[in-house]
Amino acid sequence: MRAPLALSLKRPMRAAGVWKTSRAAVVAGAALIAVATTLVALTLRQPTVPTYAPTPPVPREAERGLVGPVQYTVDATASDRWLYFSFRLGSVLEGAGPRDWDLAFRRYQIIANGGPGFEGTAGVLDLGQVSFDAVREVPETGYQVNETRGDPRNPAIAAWYRYGFFSHVLRPKPHVWAVRTADGRYAKLEIVGYYCPGARPGCLTFRYVYQADGSTLVGPRAG
Repeated sequence: MRAPLALSLKRPMRAAGVWKTSRAAVVAGAALIAVATTLVALTLRQPTVPTYAPTPPVPREAERGLVGPVQYTVDATASDRWLYFSFRLGSVLEGAGPRDWDLAFRRYQIIANGGPGFEGTAGVLDLGQVSFDAVREVPETGYQVNETRGDPRNPAIAAWYRYGFFSHVLRPKPHVWAVRTADGRYAKLEIVGYYCPGARPGCLTFRYVYQADGSTLVGPRAG
């Protein structure tokens, strides 16, 4: 017996609906695979970043007055030790005493020699997104010392970078920081890079101007 006409028309329509659903699922699956492949490619791609070789440590007493701008690269690649830097001596120090250093570096971490458990009076102040050359004078007050719950952390400069979710690259924010040193003098600082030759992380590079006479002037006076 032949099926009624209405029933025979429904069957092809139902088959067409199933075919459309299957096709949509295939397209969606292909799109997901394409997205996943792109994400993996972005993750594995070698990042293009500026790189810097570490500056050899040569401590030397600063002359009275403005010093800089100076660019310096700290080899902070070791995750188990701090590297101690002195603006007065313009160098990383070996065997630094408790009041000899101003900033310390370990991988991407930066702290100052100030706060509970530290001998100096150092602190950091984020001046925000300003031009390095435009900062001619820094404030006398408002500097943040380290927080010492667990690992020491300086809240003013802890988030100096932007992190790339796919590239896993740290890029410096275009900020300038004012630094009060361990002995109460002043400097301005800008972070310019974080990578060693070969795109290896840990070569934290910054440029700075240091005022050795104790004043807050860190640039030429406006004419």
